[in-house]
Amino acid sequence: MRILLWHVHGSWTDAFVHGNHEYLLPTDPDRSAWGLGRGGRDWPESAREVAIDSLTLADVDLIVLQRTEEIDEVNNRLGVQPGVDVPAIFVEHNTPRAHVPDTVHPLAGQTDIPIAHVTHFNAQMWDNGSAPVAVIEHGIRDPGHLYTGEFERLAFVANEPVRRRRVLGTDLVETIAESVPVDAFGIGTEKLTGSAPAHLTQPGPDGQARLVPHGDIPLQRLHPLVAERRAYVHPVRWTSLGLSLLEAMHLGMPVIVLAATEAIRAVPPTAGLLTTDPREMVEMARRLIADEALAQDMGSAARAHALDRYGLGRFLGEWDELLTSVADHGPAHALSGAAPGS
Repeated sequence: MRILLWHVHGSWTDAFVHGNHEYLLPTDPDRSAWGLGRGGRDWPESAREVAIDSLTLADVDLIVLQRTEEIDEVNNRLGVQPGVDVPAIFVEHNTPRAHVPDTVHPLAGQTDIPIAHVTHFNAQMWDNGSAPVAVIEHGIRDPGHLYTGEFERLAFVANEPVRRRRVLGTDLVETIAESVPVDAFGIGTEKLTGSAPAHLTQPGPDGQARLVPHGDIPLQRLHPLVAERRAYVHPVRWTSLGLSLLEAMHLGMPVIVLAATEAIRAVPPTAGLLTTDPREMVEMARRLIADEALAQDMGSAARAHALDRYGLGRFLGEWDELLTSVADHGPAHALSGAAPGS
């Protein structure tokens, strides 16, 4: 199947384009948000860059939409209506932003384009109206069991933790760092030096700061670095399930997680800690620092669970079923008999 989609969410797309289809990724001269193409990613040859102006309806079997603006973009560029002239599926990556749980999804009033949510939590928080709904949980390409836990520090991975302070739980990271040192990785983490309390980011008597920002690091280097830390902390309050959490579990890391959104489904008790109490997060961090064997055991349990629930094979298999059903029979047939939000 020839599938048109924009490179919007790199980690999700990384899993999606490893299926058995041909993936058409639009490009433009500026490599903007509307023409990023592969974005330099090491993806299969079946994920190929195309100039959107050169495409015709004959080149596309199905469109995977991820932004509502893409509906008009397809109409303007190809002269077709997604869901009517060409089969289409809308992937909703996000939780609603406000007025939860009464936020009406932008595609709620139509029946031509199924909404594929990436978590069951998201599907329940959005008001999907009459739109057909599916849930296909995340899949991760296995980075391997890289965990060593040799450094008695925690790892925190997030993009823009200063600007998105409350959403990502950056304040909770600072609280934890008062007791157990934390290394922060991701876009904009370097700004923590100016925003976090100075005593956390300045070197202590041992020459190490309690909160150390490392900035944006390519994924192939990031995974081994994160896996050297004793545990992974995920204090996120309100977002779709963070793929960095699932990656840490794949690495074999024990996890300390704020029990919010889909995390309660993603993390079993044997993998670490789920709690809404920051004091318990600190206590577990101290336990894992003190007990390396416990950390190893919990990390192994985290990896086993992640491989089972969030493995690439399950993800691609479920997507194949939905893609084939929508392409062959339309959304109503593909999702007939499915329970709301399932």
